[in-house]
Amino acid sequence: MKTSRFPARLVTSLFILSLMLFTNCKDEVIRTRTFHTMVPVYISVAKLRAESDFLQAPQPLSSPGKIYLFGNFLFITEVNKGIHIVDNTNPGNPRFIKFISIAGNVDLAVNSNILYADNYVDLLAFDVTDPSNIRQVKRVENVFDNQYIDQARGLILGYKDTVITEVVRGDVYPAGYYEYDAGTPVSNSTGKQVYGTGGSTARFTLMNNNLYTVSQHQLKLFNVSQADNPRYSSTVDLGGGIETIFPYDNKLFIGSTTGMHIYDATVPSAPVKLSTYRHVTSCDPVVVQDKYAYVTLRSDNFCQQGINVLQVLNIENPSNPVLVSSFPMEKPYGLTISGSSLFICEGQYGLKVFNSDDVQAIGRKQLSSVTNIDAADVIAGPKSLIVTGNRGIYQYNYTDPSKLKLISHLALSNTL
Repeated sequence: MKTSRFPARLVTSLFILSLMLFTNCKDEVIRTRTFHTMVPVYISVAKLRAESDFLQAPQPLSSPGKIYLFGNFLFITEVNKGIHIVDNTNPGNPRFIKFISIAGNVDLAVNSNILYADNYVDLLAFDVTDPSNIRQVKRVENVFDNQYIDQARGLILGYKDTVITEVVRGDVYPAGYYEYDAGTPVSNSTGKQVYGTGGSTARFTLMNNNLYTVSQHQLKLFNVSQADNPRYSSTVDLGGGIETIFPYDNKLFIGSTTGMHIYDATVPSAPVKLSTYRHVTSCDPVVVQDKYAYVTLRSDNFCQQGINVLQVLNIENPSNPVLVSSFPMEKPYGLTISGSSLFICEGQYGLKVFNSDDVQAIGRKQLSSVTNIDAADVIAGPKSLIVTGNRGIYQYNYTDPSKLKLISHLALSNTL
């Protein structure tokens, strides 16, 4: 009789090991979990570019962004959806006449009846000479960086709250989940924020046959000497936190969360940095008149460590801007200056008007205020003062800045 080649000790060890494995498998907790998560909704770049039904009937105004005045027309962006065209011949009776549907649109500028607008990663040009027959005349592809793009799947149009059920082991949950508890969502314990579109003044501007656009990190230049044929020319790295751009006297004043950059654009296609005025981290629109730059600093969203003030800088020597005065504000957003009147939007605190004759005393020379509106951006036009905010578009007669007179209000569709 043959004896086994396996020693008794080895057989015993194998038996114990198999018993342990069996016990572990039997005792392991396998369950399902159901949670909410935000799933991106994609559209291919090819499909986006194939869309040609841009011109539409007037649409409801629900989420106004940038405003742009050109001749008798007012252009209002509907954030990420397109641009409203308003006949503003009579500011007392503005009329929506058309809507240009442009997915991913945030900014715009108009040059000789040619409208430039961003379409996610592309720049579009439209001939708006006849608002009833607007035509796309040019598309410049892949010129803008976009945080919502996935190279494999396309552009992210938005996010859809989706319920997911899956088999899991253990108790590890994905970041940002909402677990069901008897049908009631639990608050997101990660504190992760979902950011929207910020900024209350332009990221597109025109000067000397060039279109200048800023993103969070870069300045991009387009030659528009032929208005209907914009051509990308170059990119200038600016650092981070870039928010706004304002042209004045062959210079570009670029607002950021950490300071104001001044670029000399005497050679329009090759702007050269002259200086940076540094300030505490704050949201930072800029306007310029004569030898002064007016900067509003705001503590908001990305700028939570900032302050709420108006700062006035002497820019006679643009290579060395000097702070000449600073005044506390409540929540300053966009601003504009016309003559000796400085108009500052204060968000939920309305609109304020100051006399700017003495820059050392602006904060003590308030002329008037409008407190029953939410003000984000403002344009001092030849016919009216145009103010936008989250309650719509307001227009005022500002012949007497100390007594602003409301002449019209384009209300939002959800506030009618």
